Amino acid sequence: MLMPRQKAPDLTIDTIDGGRFDLARQTPDYLTLICFYRGLHCPICAMYLRELERLTPEFERRGVSTIAISSDDEARAKEMAVKIGADRLRVGHGLPLERAREWGLYISSSRGKTSIGIEEPALFSEPGLFLIKPDQTIYYASVQSMPFVRPSFAELLKAVDFTIEHAYPARGEYGGAV
Repeated sequence: MLMPRQKAPDLTIDTIDGGRFDLARQTPDYLTLICFYRGLHCPICAMYLRELERLTPEFERRGVSTIAISSDDEARAKEMAVKIGADRLRVGHGLPLERAREWGLYISSSRGKTSIGIEEPALFSEPGLFLIKPDQTIYYASVQSMPFVRPSFAELLKAVDFTIEHAYPARGEYGGAV
């Protein structure tokens, strides 16, 4: 189980702009926001990522860099980027499912075509949202087994403001006996 205040798993992913995202090399002023999404086949992901794209400048003003990552191949990731109008949001692709499991993400199997007529991959990861400190420790984690009811990016911005103002520590770090 991933624990706040402990080092996040390694994460190096190709991005659709031909670059690479390497968590170990990130140097945000405050945090790195990693949004794992299901893939091009998911209409809820598209709506969710449009909101992250819209709010990325607000996150950046607070010292939070953003990236959206899926196990989709490059072509599908590029298609998603076009669909959501990604100008500021980095989009990563090719997340190995073994790495997704290391991050605590749930894995689902295909049910065929989705409501928007796009075939689901044979296997893909379900959503997860993480805030990672510059020292690569986990500050916030939210992992879901379903595509529905995801954390609000607008509320997350307010939470980031609060954590900055009050030097609020990561919570949920206790791993001892209960």
